[in-house]
Amino acid sequence: MKSILFTLLAFLSLQTFAQEINKMDEKGQRHGLWKGTYEASKRPRYEGTFDHGKETGTFKFFDDTKEVKVIATRDFSAKDGSTYTTFFDQKGNKVSEGKEVNKLYEGEWKYFHFESKEIMATENYAKGKLHGIKKVFYKNGKIAEETTYVNGVKNGVYKKYSEKGDVFEDAIYKNDQFEGPVVYNDGAGKTIKGQFKDGKKSGIWKYYTNGKLTKEENPNKAKKEKFKIDSKDKDARKQPKNQPRG
Repeated sequence: MKSILFTLLAFLSLQTFAQEINKMDEKGQRHGLWKGTYEASKRPRYEGTFDHGKETGTFKFFDDTKEVKVIATRDFSAKDGSTYTTFFDQKGNKVSEGKEVNKLYEGEWKYFHFESKEIMATENYAKGKLHGIKKVFYKNGKIAEETTYVNGVKNGVYKKYSEKGDVFEDAIYKNDQFEGPVVYNDGAGKTIKGQFKDGKKSGIWKYYTNGKLTKEENPNKAKKEKFKIDSKDKDARKQPKNQPRG
């Protein structure tokens, strides 16, 4: 008898709880605690609280596994239309975090090294597009790469560093293409200096070893000369082997 009574009470409790979630207000807007499920597995997909149609507090999003791991959270506490979103891996480690406005990335976003609290990269966004300096870091925290973006396109200074802080590459982007002077260093005494025009090598390129100039070349001129030679060879091949003698 006791077991039957316990089962009945448990059933009634579940029914009461079910009536308290996923409710609408008099205007047909979501209000109170809401929980969503994956269509196929029926496992929990998300849970969060609405205040007459507006998200409040922190929403949790789950993966579609038996473990029901939290893979993302969205914090609506700012109350300015923005959310602070954090993504996690299956072990609960942060993958990335940052602000969203109208579901578009905004401001600084941080990305973390695999299963680590160390920052791997920072990006800046404006209305969902990269805008500002993107930085990539080695696991020891030293800067590895810097790229300047304007409205989603690479525009400005680009630098690449060694873990010791030496500059491997120093260049400029214009509309996603290299433009202007560039310097390459291999970290072992060899340096290359040159120019780009519309994403292509231009002018004289100089090669150094331990600061001493060892070679100069004009890539465009070399290509033109090679084209002329190839054209002559091609014309020569077209000549008939047995020509009539005059």
